[in-house]
Amino acid sequence: MTLPSGWVGPALAAHVPALARRYGLDCRITRTAVALTFDDGPHPEGTVAVLEALAARGAAATFFLVGEQVERYPELARRIVDSGHEIALHGYRHTLLLRRRVKAFAADLDRAEGVIVAATGQAPTLYRPPYGVFSTGALAHVRERGLLPLLWSRWGRDWERRATPASIARRATRGLRPGDVVLLHDSDAYSAGDSWARTAAALPSVLAAVEALGVAAEPVTQAT
Repeated sequence: MTLPSGWVGPALAAHVPALARRYGLDCRITRTAVALTFDDGPHPEGTVAVLEALAARGAAATFFLVGEQVERYPELARRIVDSGHEIALHGYRHTLLLRRRVKAFAADLDRAEGVIVAATGQAPTLYRPPYGVFSTGALAHVRERGLLPLLWSRWGRDWERRATPASIARRATRGLRPGDVVLLHDSDAYSAGDSWARTAAALPSVLAAVEALGVAAEPVTQAT
């Protein structure tokens, strides 16, 4: 598939604020809160560890679920909801969108939504693409479906093999302010092995930084 130049227009929006604004992509929330978000789950160890860390501080978050993982662990997807957190859509397969035709992308979202609704009883309203990379066609389709596309304003780079709990917490909270959306991962299905363990270990420090701002960690749709 030859990529027309316009197709890749929003691809770097997560890293270039001017591009995010140009394409109307949200990287922050509007309420005085911080939105913690977790991608790539559910995961039998990582999701459980993250849920326990959040519960210990009375915090709530948004989990961007991958359909193929929900099929493997439907009970964990349901546990996320039952624990008071928000579920969101990360696709059925964790595949870069730039080389996916819109028709194939639409089928992927249909399949993901189906398994998530079956497991949780809830239909996601938020979508984040794998790797945070949109094509123009995928972005248009997401909006046509009535989904809200969401990127992030802070991240812990917790998927990296050399990441440590300290580096994750430092990166995720550097310059943290109310309205930030923080990207973390509760799964190592598409990243360095056991990365979830370092994320879970970093969470107390991340949550302490949120509390130091005098605001709460809230799910995205409750905080917009």
